Amino acid sequence: MNHYTVGVEQEFLLVDPESRRPVALAPRVREISRAPGDLDVQGELTPFQIEVATGVTSTFDELDEQVRQGRRVLVDAAGCRLVATGMPPIGEAGPPPGSDDPRYHRIEYSHRRLVAGTGACGLHVHVGVPSKAEALAASNKLRPWLPTLLALSANSPYYLGEDTGYASWRSMVWSRWPVSGPPPHWDGPEHYDRTVQALIDSEALMDRAMVYWDVRPSAEHPTVEVRVADIPQLAAEVSVFAELVRALVVAEPSERGVDDPVLRAACWRASRDGVDGLAADPRTGKLSPAFDRAVSLVEHVGVALRDRGTLSTVERHIDWLRHNGCGAARQRRCPDPESLVDLLIARTREET
Repeated sequence: MNHYTVGVEQEFLLVDPESRRPVALAPRVREISRAPGDLDVQGELTPFQIEVATGVTSTFDELDEQVRQGRRVLVDAAGCRLVATGMPPIGEAGPPPGSDDPRYHRIEYSHRRLVAGTGACGLHVHVGVPSKAEALAASNKLRPWLPTLLALSANSPYYLGEDTGYASWRSMVWSRWPVSGPPPHWDGPEHYDRTVQALIDSEALMDRAMVYWDVRPSAEHPTVEVRVADIPQLAAEVSVFAELVRALVVAEPSERGVDDPVLRAACWRASRDGVDGLAADPRTGKLSPAFDRAVSLVEHVGVALRDRGTLSTVERHIDWLRHNGCGAARQRRCPDPESLVDLLIARTREET
């Protein structure tokens, strides 16, 4: 089962080192960045954000090195700083000055205020699968664990200089899009294609690239793409999170499925509390410590992790989270928003 390949896309905010506010320098950063090997530096929905994608990797160590290398390529680029946080702590990432991207303007016309002023930065994990049918089967397997994955990655408690009360405000902002959050349970490729086409016909989607569910078959690659996470502060967190996603794709499915309303409620609870509060069981809605759900996730995928030789690495990281908290908890220990941005700049480049 070790043949499942992995790649990740890391989305970052670009900020001015003096004002700590987002700066629209993504075109310049892309122009001057020289990504070695299989790394690919890409633009995002707004010019206040930048993305770096790894190549296809076959081992955990290979992925971990490319994740760190991607951050090294971008730090301190074009006179701005790279920040790994789900939402801008200070200022807004918009509206983009003088954007001439025709696709951006089409989305802006169709979806109005949803486009401007977000700057939401996530982590997207791609696991290689041989077919769309297997990608959809993986999506079904992942559904019960989406709240736990979100809780583990929650890293966006602040927006416009204020604490939102949520561990992942990014996920709440993203949930306003008409096709977002946990995907439905799929009966197969025909069910998926029929649903997406109906959403395009309704103009809720402009095209298939705007399918923003937390899990989807990639439109461009032979992968299942998992989009539930905030961008983590540390490179090590990215690699471990991707390994958990890969293991979920490999592992046997949970015995029972989950109903959409309860799953959505569990995701909302994960957005609010992260891994440091209470979690709602996506089957029953009953509350228990969120960290217990994280431990259950590792137990569920233990065989897949052991086969890959990564179980001890993941267990050490989960223990580290137990003592340090998710990204949101660590952000909240800063005394003020300016100090927080400085901390995030340092954390983003840490161990790169």
